[in-house]
Amino acid sequence: MNENLFRPQFDTLKLSDKLWLMQTLATRYHLTFKELYAFSRWGQSCTTGLFEKGGREFVFVPGDTVILGWESFVQGMDKANQEELADIFAEIEYEGSAEEFLRQSMTPVRQVTIGPMFVGRKLEEIGWESVPMNDPRITARPDWLENLQKLDSKDGRSVEINQTVRFKRNGDSWQAWLCHPMTYPEFRRYLLWDLTATLPTPDEWAYLCGGGCRTLFPWGDGLDRKMKLHHFEGPEDQSKPYDMEQPNFFGLSIAYDPYQQELVDGKTLTTCGGDGGCNICGGLGPLLGFLPCSPHCKPEVREDNEIHNDYDFFRPVIRVQTSGWRMVIDRAQE
Repeated sequence: MNENLFRPQFDTLKLSDKLWLMQTLATRYHLTFKELYAFSRWGQSCTTGLFEKGGREFVFVPGDTVILGWESFVQGMDKANQEELADIFAEIEYEGSAEEFLRQSMTPVRQVTIGPMFVGRKLEEIGWESVPMNDPRITARPDWLENLQKLDSKDGRSVEINQTVRFKRNGDSWQAWLCHPMTYPEFRRYLLWDLTATLPTPDEWAYLCGGGCRTLFPWGDGLDRKMKLHHFEGPEDQSKPYDMEQPNFFGLSIAYDPYQQELVDGKTLTTCGGDGGCNICGGLGPLLGFLPCSPHCKPEVREDNEIHNDYDFFRPVIRVQTSGWRMVIDRAQE
């Protein structure tokens, strides 16, 4: 195993050595190296490489041995979070402690070693094909175009027929996407053969999201109400970016919208980072609404293997082999 590919050693490399390592990795894995960039957020930081491949932006994430899972508070929740939970407990007649309640949704505490990898920086949709408005598959459906004409008169911005077609206004014209439903096994084969990538495991996803943090969320033991959050923003927040959507300490936009579930590797369709908005739709408030975005939350395992194109998303990863590199990389430090 080459220690330079793991966080404790990687973080201590000179910038010149790190640059050489990133360029060497880019050549080996057929990526285009763009630059070194320093990411810092929520008490963690990483200066790493940005890459491009097939129109996608990747970041190199060094491996590490970390503790994952959650069983108790490190800092404790603030008054606002305590009061929100107390109101919910009163409504559902729950008499246990907050830790006991939250622990039911969390994975057990364990130590794992995560290998180094290139990681897609942003979530991507599954099964939506962008097509021109004169595509024969669009023009063959005059009922779709008639609906768009009605929306034009009402200043409509978008319309979607569930898992069939989507139209969005772009200035004075419209853009169209056709939906191609996929099963989970079909999509995994597509990733491997078309993108030479795969999905992160649940443990890898938890590391990418939390970096081994011991608190409930990467920033602490509760929801930070100063943040602008998807689905809970006020009118005064319209010009601000969503805080959780901004790059984290690895440079990833991850776990920022409970409606958007990330596919992870599993025997059947498995997701992390959201619940399709179930807690929010159930009126459970911001804290429990965003609890599925915690790096420690249990993955959701579905038996049907049918991907939902509006709620299921993916993030490609390319794992880096750690054997056979020692002699080459050590030369960078001579």
